[in-house]
Amino acid sequence: MASETLTITRSQASVRRVQPAIWGALVLWWALVALMVAVPDKPVGFAAPRFVDQTHELFAALAGLLSVLAIIAGLFPRLQALSPLKRSGPWLMVLAVLIGVWEIVTAKLALLPAPFFAPPRALIEAYATDWPRLLDSVLNSLRLLALGFLYGSLVGFVTGVAIGWSRGLGYWVHPILRFLGPVPSTALLPLSLYFFPSSFSAAVFLIALATWFPVTVLTWSGVASVDSRYYDVARTLGANAWFLVLRVAVPAALPHLFVGLFMGLGASFSVLVAAEMMGVKSGLGWYLQWAQGWAAYANMYAALIVMALLFSSLISLLFLIRDRTLAWQRSAVQW
Repeated sequence: MASETLTITRSQASVRRVQPAIWGALVLWWALVALMVAVPDKPVGFAAPRFVDQTHELFAALAGLLSVLAIIAGLFPRLQALSPLKRSGPWLMVLAVLIGVWEIVTAKLALLPAPFFAPPRALIEAYATDWPRLLDSVLNSLRLLALGFLYGSLVGFVTGVAIGWSRGLGYWVHPILRFLGPVPSTALLPLSLYFFPSSFSAAVFLIALATWFPVTVLTWSGVASVDSRYYDVARTLGANAWFLVLRVAVPAALPHLFVGLFMGLGASFSVLVAAEMMGVKSGLGWYLQWAQGWAAYANMYAALIVMALLFSSLISLLFLIRDRTLAWQRSAVQW
């Protein structure tokens, strides 16, 4: 009985802590909408700004959605613990303040030089008018990243298992790994453009190379660190060499492998953007360079936001797979 009372008290205290953040975010978001609508923009240049009304409608819709969620949380306190606003309330407040400051220093007062610093409505215009080119760039970047990361992961996994299992093979591969691995993949861009028939294949090779090194090193470390008693028990039960590799060494090395995949995926993002700036005709890196060349800085910022969301989602997907595969180590590495 006492434990149930303590649990209810903690739940009520949690509701009281969350509630002010929800209503504070609600007030700030409607204040942001009022700022955008009521305060006139400072004229900049000769052309009238576009997508002003659409921007106001979008932020009003976001504030309205937040209002609905806040009302539901107020009417049904038990559902508040499950509400997405439970942890995002303070961040929603900070986000409203940052967007308000952004709107003031760009659209309302024009304190920052145009077109280098665009107001929020410019981002809406970039997404609304140039979404086909941006979507095509995202799809091409995903295709390039998937091929390079897949090839690099497979070759790195096989290489790591081989040198971790065979000392003789490790004797020959280890010096090559130490010599070639630390070299930034982008430094090999001129050579790859010469040896490969197209810029696309060269970019795939560079991404694969950036992924191969951390996956190889971490897989090798995982295989080499397997307790020898596991092998002794398996041999006692009649296991052959292939069984020892596939059913003992590889499963034991999976935690190290996922760390290597995480590091390789992060490295492949940098190589992807650099490679796409040097010859491909579509992609997020190409889009950034194209937008900068045409002084379309709003499009550049729009691409950066898409890039951040895309890359963060891919890392989250990798960690989701890791948590499903290695449920007993879910809290070992956080993202």
